[in-house]
Amino acid sequence: MTNAERSGRPAEALGATAVGGARTGLRAVCLGLWLAVAALAARQMAVVLGTPRGKRLTDLETWVGPNGVLHVNGSLYDSTRFTGTPFSGLVLKPLTRSAEQALGWGWTFGTLLLVAALGLIAARALPPPVGRRTALLAAPVAVGLLMLSLPVRNTLWLGQTSIIPVLLVLLGCFVAHGQRTSGLLIGVAAALQPTLLLFAPLLWCTGRRRAALSTGVTFAACTALAWAAMPHDSHTYWVHHLAGVGLGGRADGLGNQSLHGALLRFGLTGPLEVALFLTLGTGVAVLALRRAVRRFDDGQLLLAVAITGCAAIVVSPTAWQHQLLWLLLAVVGRAGRRACDRYVWPVAVVLVMTLPAGMLLPEMSSLDPLRDNLVLLAAVAAAVAVPFLSRASPYYRSPLPAQCAPTAPARLRHVPLVPFLRRVLDRPNLLLELLLLRVAYAAYSEIRLAATGGSNFAGRAGAEEHGRQILDLERALHIDVERWANHLVAGTAWLREFLDHYYVSFHFVVPLAVLAVLYWRRPADYRWARSALGFATLLALAGFWLYPLAPPRLMPGLGFVDTVHGVQDFSQPDYGTLTHLTNQYAAMPSLHFGWALWCGVVIAVLARRWWLKALGLVHPLLTGCSIVATGNHWVLDAAGGAVVAGAGFALTYLLSGPRAVTPPAAGPDREPAGVRRGVTPG
Repeated sequence: MTNAERSGRPAEALGATAVGGARTGLRAVCLGLWLAVAALAARQMAVVLGTPRGKRLTDLETWVGPNGVLHVNGSLYDSTRFTGTPFSGLVLKPLTRSAEQALGWGWTFGTLLLVAALGLIAARALPPPVGRRTALLAAPVAVGLLMLSLPVRNTLWLGQTSIIPVLLVLLGCFVAHGQRTSGLLIGVAAALQPTLLLFAPLLWCTGRRRAALSTGVTFAACTALAWAAMPHDSHTYWVHHLAGVGLGGRADGLGNQSLHGALLRFGLTGPLEVALFLTLGTGVAVLALRRAVRRFDDGQLLLAVAITGCAAIVVSPTAWQHQLLWLLLAVVGRAGRRACDRYVWPVAVVLVMTLPAGMLLPEMSSLDPLRDNLVLLAAVAAAVAVPFLSRASPYYRSPLPAQCAPTAPARLRHVPLVPFLRRVLDRPNLLLELLLLRVAYAAYSEIRLAATGGSNFAGRAGAEEHGRQILDLERALHIDVERWANHLVAGTAWLREFLDHYYVSFHFVVPLAVLAVLYWRRPADYRWARSALGFATLLALAGFWLYPLAPPRLMPGLGFVDTVHGVQDFSQPDYGTLTHLTNQYAAMPSLHFGWALWCGVVIAVLARRWWLKALGLVHPLLTGCSIVATGNHWVLDAAGGAVVAGAGFALTYLLSGPRAVTPPAAGPDREPAGVRRGVTPG
């Protein structure tokens, strides 16, 4: 009786109902993910097919079009348009007519089916044990990530066949019955992309020697057949292409994310470059194969395949964007003992494979070597550097949990609205924080610019009309002090110099300094403050989108002096040297003031000394003066910034409850409950 509910239902029945509800919810999430994948696939097809012929499927057109290289009687490599092996040309040539008829929806739809098959096989190849949630959600997540990845998007846009070798390898490793069939599939894949011969030593070293021999024999047979049918083309490909000339573009182009391409971009040429490429490539291949064999013996076959594929990217003479899918498969590797470290590698891989390099690293000349070779560096890291956990490690399934503060009572009844958002006290992973901060700021910049239709000229008329509305409202409220303050500052040299410098320099420096101090000294408060800042910025983006507003300095005829950017030429669509770089009509609300007020509130709340609290409140005061006096914002823009800053703190409170007041623990890493180091959970 003590285990029964008041309604008379036993607790066991209640538990069964809860489990059934959880399963139903999980199925609903799975269905939602599949619907999202279907919508994404439909959008991909619409983008490709909505582009006029001649601008889409350009690689396929150059192969099988009316004047394509597969129609010519001479060499396939008379131009650099055909980048495949002679065997791939031999296979495609009989299919030219059907391929021409399939240009458009047939080819695109078929490619999407191949992508779906690739994702399903990868999801089924996850190393055991696989929980019910993972088993249900892995397939739609895998297919969705593939659809979003740059290699697949390039493949769909260009009409490439680069998915086929990857799919053949996965079929040979996870679907084929019998080692000979497995080796046959991988051998055909190697005949299409020769660096995939690296899978032969992997098969040999993991005891699948018949498959390894079958791979080598199949590759040799396919290559010999192509050589017999097209001796001149075979000589051109195997001598010139693999010697480093490259096909399909300049070998030192940014699209070539191989070690050879990176060495050429660093200015190395001739025998020195070839010797260094062979030496470093051999070292990467050997180390990667050793790691892949260990992962295979550990039962992580998909990770072993991904590591070998990443090594193939590195040692290939040319590895174009559409050939880099192997790196995305490496997302299944687990690295990191702490729970907060576990997400660094998969998040980094997904971002590298789905976003342009410019969104991950800022446009600084000192970072050019990293930005230009970002995918290559990620592939090298996956092949030889990332410390993937063994399944025998106690941290593989049970990473060190985060320390959380006890739930603090809230004044409102239903707060927090999301109870599982607990107040974590541990310091988050710095690399992950920096990566997400950079991506968030890059996305913020893109959305801010897109709010005017992609250029300032597109939204000029509406922004100026909104500026007149704001000025009329301020006149009605008797707070239109902008022109008076602007002319006062413009006529006072020292005040103008001070406020100009404050406006330009402190907007980013102070928030970043506050976040850095909180991250190092008060991690729990860092998470609280960071969330509030993120919500405030998102709300401001909505304001930029819904209400583009011309600042006073960009309002012709009102007589404002732009003390920061100089005189603006209103006769030009984009006036001044800065206005073409970003959205100059993102004035309402003012994030200059919103971020400054956020800094002031955080310092006032967390600082222990009164003078620090006062100093924190001085910053938004000086920022408010600088944005108005320099002609960059209206007074009401500052009011809007205060609203979004307050809303950011309010949303943080509503979603996750009151701020944690328990001081962070500075002790060493803790073990998972019931697990000792070096002992596999039983």
